[in-house]
Parts: sequence; structure tokens; C-alpha cells
Amino acid sequence: MACTASAETPKVAIIIDDIGYRATDSGVLTLPSNITLSVLPHTPYGKSLAEKAHASNVEVILHIPMEAENGKFLGPGGLTKDMSKNAINKHLTAAFDEIPFAIGINNHMGSLLTQLERPMTWVMEFLKKKDVIFIDSVTSSQSKAESIAKEYGVPALHRHVFLDNHLEYQYIKQQFLSLIRLAKSNHSAIAIAHPHPETISSLKQLIPLLDEHNISLVSASHLLKNYQNTLNTMAISE
Repeated sequence: MACTASAETPKVAIIIDDIGYRATDSGVLTLPSNITLSVLPHTPYGKSLAEKAHASNVEVILHIPMEAENGKFLGPGGLTKDMSKNAINKHLTAAFDEIPFAIGINNHMGSLLTQLERPMTWVMEFLKKKDVIFIDSVTSSQSKAESIAKEYGVPALHRHVFLDNHLEYQYIKQQFLSLIRLAKSNHSAIAIAHPHPETISSLKQLIPLLDEHNISLVSASHLLKNYQNTLNTMAISE
């Protein structure tokens, strides 16, 4: 278990997304409870795993498919550049209806959609009304999603490190060490990983390193709350 969070302690949030298509995704439930799970809507195992996580006080967000530059198949509930505002609202509503306790979203793919102001504005208007959070997975360096979210008053942060683009332990370890360095230099960092058995096994070995470096593992919403409090304190001091 990672060390207890305090205002001075560097903090790390780890989001496991792409959850819902495989029975083996249930392995995420064996990870520490302060990890955030991001579930794909309308998938064979997504709802049941989300409900089990929620019952164990594990934070759940929705992993909303968004159009990619390569045109890759999105799966159910996906958002595309050709959708109307009403269609986007309908898809987001259906996702939250399935998992109503989700406290926000991050994007699945989305290298095209997150660059586009109009559809992302509609997404953020919806999230603002729902009073939920947004984490930009940063699948494009040109993403406007986080800045639009903040413009509309949606609490938002972005991913710093992908942990498991390759499923070898040494690669995941190097990415995890990069996460630690970022957390120490910036006081916080967000990683995204996926529910591969190799990833879950690696994380069980690597998460204890956070204690050794005096870094707290916290949920995404906790990290956002801490970020917002820091901004408020800075504003008051000015």
C-alpha cells in the first residue's frame, strides 16, 4: 500500500482503462483500491466489473470511445466528428445510465475528435451539467480537450505516462520509474495502463516502489481536488 497522502507528499494517480471486453479484466480488482478504473460502455464485462469495483469503494470513470485519426473501429457508444450535439448527448447519457456512479470520463482513442473544438465543447457542456471530471488521455499532441474542459469549468487533468505500450516487465518498470521522476519534479503525475495480465502482475511488483520514494498513490479525483485546492491557494495569495 502506498504511503498516506498529505499536502506535501508527491502524488500519483494510475488509471486502468480499456476495461470491459475480456473476462480477465477482473484482475484489476486485485490492485490497490485507490487506483481508478475506466470502463468502456456497453461491453460484455464492463458493467459488472464497474459494479464490483464501486461496491469495494474503487473509483470508476467511463472510457468514452472517440474518433481516431486512423479511423479505427470505436465500438458501442463512440463519438465521431459528424455527430450532432444531440447525438453526442444521447451517447454520453446512455453511458452514464449504464454506470450511473461513474465520476467522470477519459477518452478512448480520440486522436481526431479531441483536436476539434465544436464536438469537444459539446462534450464538456454535458460533463459540466453532470458535475463530473475529465481526464485527457492525450492520444494526440494537438488535443484541445483539457483546455476546453477548463474553459467550461469541468475539473480536468491529463495523462503524463502510458505504462504498458509494450507488455514486457522491464519496459513497464522503466515507464513506472519515469512516472516517479515526474511526480517528484511536478508534485503529481497521472499514468494510464490497461488490464492486461502482464500489466497487473507488473503493477503489483512496482506499486510498492512508491512508498520507497515517499509518493502517495491516490485516485484521479483526489489528484484533481488537490490540484484545484492548489490553484485556489495561489489565487488567494495573489
